[in-house]
Amino acid sequence: MTAALILQHGDWGPPGLLGEWAANRGLPFEIHRVDLGQPLPEPDGQPFIVSLGSKYSPRDTDVPVVSTELEFIQTAVARDVPVLGLCYGAQVLAHVLGATVEPAPEPELGWHTVRSSAPEIVPEGPWLQWHYERFSLPPGARELARSDRGVQAFSHGRHLGVQFHPESTVDIVAQWARLDAERLASQGIGDGQALLAGGEDYAEPARRAAFQLFDAFWARARRPERRHR
Repeated sequence: MTAALILQHGDWGPPGLLGEWAANRGLPFEIHRVDLGQPLPEPDGQPFIVSLGSKYSPRDTDVPVVSTELEFIQTAVARDVPVLGLCYGAQVLAHVLGATVEPAPEPELGWHTVRSSAPEIVPEGPWLQWHYERFSLPPGARELARSDRGVQAFSHGRHLGVQFHPESTVDIVAQWARLDAERLASQGIGDGQALLAGGEDYAEPARRAAFQLFDAFWARARRPERRHR
């Protein structure tokens, strides 16, 4: 089988549970470090492409790695290569599909549940979140989940975008809290680690929910038809 492609945007944003799931399912994958500025491969023939979290927004089109990835995902969508967007990756996917990406009125940080209209695809959580942006529902997409602050998950053809981080663990997000200390202080949050409280209770259910979500995406990705939502 041709390897899936995972786009990683920094040392701090590894595939985490996604890599564990792929190995468990016998799915080969390659990690491409977008932040290092290396040329992206052609989006052609991969079983799927995943875009992980990033410190950037799709609105940062003056940043070369952002504009390059936007073009890359646009090409993948045009060629019907299934795309799984996680947080920033979902914002990128939504943007190329015609949605609006904008600053969220309040960030969503730590553990959050979502209201799911398709729990067989997107369980309600709680999920780890760490984002300051939000997106509207792309034209022609099906909304799968939302929170009071916006769309949390959508499908479009064989593509799936989720605003939360099913791939991440508490240890991964705890590093983001440390890196974001100054930004958190500007939001009136003095202890980012406290936002992760309850992780020892949520971690295993979140892992099972992540595997369910990834399995649902993989089932969609293997379908030949293009018109389902």
